[in-house]
Amino acid sequence: MSKPVVAIVGRPNVGKSTLFNRFTGGMVAIVEDTPGVTRDRLYRNAEWLGREFTLVDTGGIQVGEKVDDISAQVRKQAEIAMEEADVILFVVDGRTGLTVEDEVIVSTLRRAPKPVILVVNKIENFDRQTEIYDFYGLGLGEPVAISAAHGLNTGDLLDRVVAHFPLVEEETYSPDTIRIAVIGRPNVGKSSLINAILGEERVIVSDVPGTTRDAIDTQFERDGNHYVLIDTAGMRRRARISEATERYSVVRALRAVDRADVSLLILDAVPGVTEQDKKIAGYAHEGGKASVIIVNKWDLIAKDEHTMKRFDETVRSELGFLHYAPTLYVSALTRQRVPKILELVDFVAEQHARRITTGVLNSLLSDAVQLNPPPGARGKRLKILYGTQIAVKPPSFVLFVNDPELMHFSYLRYLENQLRQSFGFEGTPLKIIVRQRAENQ
Repeated sequence: MSKPVVAIVGRPNVGKSTLFNRFTGGMVAIVEDTPGVTRDRLYRNAEWLGREFTLVDTGGIQVGEKVDDISAQVRKQAEIAMEEADVILFVVDGRTGLTVEDEVIVSTLRRAPKPVILVVNKIENFDRQTEIYDFYGLGLGEPVAISAAHGLNTGDLLDRVVAHFPLVEEETYSPDTIRIAVIGRPNVGKSSLINAILGEERVIVSDVPGTTRDAIDTQFERDGNHYVLIDTAGMRRRARISEATERYSVVRALRAVDRADVSLLILDAVPGVTEQDKKIAGYAHEGGKASVIIVNKWDLIAKDEHTMKRFDETVRSELGFLHYAPTLYVSALTRQRVPKILELVDFVAEQHARRITTGVLNSLLSDAVQLNPPPGARGKRLKILYGTQIAVKPPSFVLFVNDPELMHFSYLRYLENQLRQSFGFEGTPLKIIVRQRAENQ
């Protein structure tokens, strides 16, 4: 299911990035005391009361006649985030008090047909909240006083946020339908590939980046298997989003990944892997989606007998976290290798849903430990007591150990490699959770 989107907006240096990090549990956004540090929108998933959502951190909105070019771009980015969001958090500074800039921003927010929650940050003394009284005059209802830095009252704020979420949508597709998100930068040939897969002109094809403005679901059947192709608007580098009609494209593309079982990451063979490709692929990886890397426009590349090998080495180097994803070199124009795309989709979808019995899993763990004993520290050695698979899509495992702090990431990677060597899991990420359990339990 696609996740609701929550945008954090406000003028510079009111604590938006600190709140973002508090909700997402990581130091993802840059946090400094210098105004204007966050130059771009940042997307990350969060969860509260069992509801997952996508949180969007924005650069501070600056207003006035002397706004420089960077500040103007930041303001545009924040406006885009507001349009994409289901809920808007307007953050103000309780220490500084109400400013003219806050009032100007509110005049924009009032035009947004979205729920807006007024958040008064930097309130450390909840016995004395006189700092928030002036903010009632903004006309946004009762403010929520918090301290993002100390985590004070942020739970109450999240309660308010979740209360505004739309009802959970029900999927209309049958359980055996494989949902495929076609993702990538604009103009890499996503729509052309979909047409080549379907064998008919079902999606408009254009050389203008961003022609596909929204996600388009196309249901079809092939050899008795049911599929849904989700064609997404191309994700362009955020600083280059300018047309009003493209403003929703990034989050809609992320929402398409949320809904998918398999992500087809489309790369353009001519420029190769770009930074934006890495960001797009990273979202699918972090979302636990099965992935296939499709290198399109392969017909435009001058080749010798080593060209594909060299290109594949580059792809693996640039997208190292997708080491498990198969790569296919195609041409939507000539239909070269296009028929193999659905074969790979079927394959990785099966791997994505693969389940291993507890007995077989523990037999593998026992062999792996004998082959390469676990690490130790401070005179104590890690013991893996047993493991079990708790979920599929992606395959997820829990390992019960005597002391989780003794589990080094390199040994966890070794265990993942053993799982892949024994059971495949090609095309899907694996999730391994380490938990403590007493040895006599």
